[in-house]
Amino acid sequence: MKKTPDPIDRHVGSRVRMQRILMNMSQEKLGEALGLTFQQVQKYEKGTNRIGASRLQQISKTLNVPPSFFFEGAPTSSAPAPAAGFSEESSSQYVVDFLSTAEGLHLNRAFARIRDPKIRKRILDLVAALADQSDPAEPPAGD
Repeated sequence: MKKTPDPIDRHVGSRVRMQRILMNMSQEKLGEALGLTFQQVQKYEKGTNRIGASRLQQISKTLNVPPSFFFEGAPTSSAPAPAAGFSEESSSQYVVDFLSTAEGLHLNRAFARIRDPKIRKRILDLVAALADQSDPAEPPAGD
């Protein structure tokens, strides 16, 4: 039987990944700084391997964040998460998961550089329209 990663370990790992990507650091560079292989960094980021306290301290120093950063927004228990749409926590986890991807971070950075609120609104409208096209089962926003 294959063991699934604990939600806390997955969350901490996703926060490591998010911060590493924000700093434009590769898994290999983080591994070198910690004396690890990039494969070990991958396992930490996926939550497959737990990060011990001393290693978490090392990672926090390398990524210039306090250790508490990795627990921000973490699930409060190991109980299974409620079905999507019934919990604010599950929707915020979706955001954390998205921002842990390279695409999410690049999109967020680029969007944040747009100063004109009218252009930002038009981009949001465009993305919503494209999303509605790809998933016709979802009602359009604002209906």
